[in-house]
Amino acid sequence: MDIVVLIGRVLFTVLFLASAMGHLTQTKAMAGYAASKGVPMPAAATLGSGLLMAAGGLMVLLGVWADLGALALAAFCFPTALVMHAFWRESDPQNRMTERIHFLKDMALGGAALVLFAFFAYAGHDLGLMLTGPLFSIS
Repeated sequence: MDIVVLIGRVLFTVLFLASAMGHLTQTKAMAGYAASKGVPMPAAATLGSGLLMAAGGLMVLLGVWADLGALALAAFCFPTALVMHAFWRESDPQNRMTERIHFLKDMALGGAALVLFAFFAYAGHDLGLMLTGPLFSIS
């Protein structure tokens, strides 16, 4: 079962790590988009969110306090859904639908990250193919 969990960790983190690379290498363009959504200090927010996704993604991928990494990814997903994909503010039906899809995707990924947090904290040191055990413990 350890290999199944590892495959799941890899597949789950690919999106976050790829997005982190975009945030960190295309900061100016992404900050422009963040500014158009009303994000304060968009360049700093873009860099910060890129670092958060990179750290959380690597922690889950490598199994280094993966529970904390999953919490970091959840902390990225929920505010991003609310601020960047506020579909209810869109008047154009096509834009509304696109933003709604992104909103729901971010909420689902945030929910999955919370499930992973609970899974890692509950399974503890019983999981193989992890570099460390969890930081938190749920009994």
